[in-house]
Amino acid sequence: MAERASDSEMQVLSALWDEAPQTAADLTSRIGKINGWTQATVKTLLARLVQKGAVTAEADGRRYLYSPAIERADAVGEESQRFVDRLFGGRVSPLIAHLADREALTDIDIAEIEALLKRLKS
Repeated sequence: MAERASDSEMQVLSALWDEAPQTAADLTSRIGKINGWTQATVKTLLARLVQKGAVTAEADGRRYLYSPAIERADAVGEESQRFVDRLFGGRVSPLIAHLADREALTDIDIAEIEALLKRLKS
């Protein structure tokens, strides 16, 4: 996805990753009510995602069925890289150091990072 998705658009995309295809009405019932969105709002978010190439829309009679056009892992990878680039100059180690300084890393997080580093070294 070339253009960054907003937080609201990511909620819609996440719902589609969980279950697809869905109609605008399905999504409104599923996530619209939680966020106070009307069906018109959900349709606007879907239109933006279609325009960005993140979602496809297939006509089904008088309604559209929406499905993700990108994989969750790809979107997470892009968003993670943007985050690291924007806040940490593209380097991951300052992010880890920041989290460690804030005591935001649990023992499980540390063990997983150590295992990942060990796997990357070999």
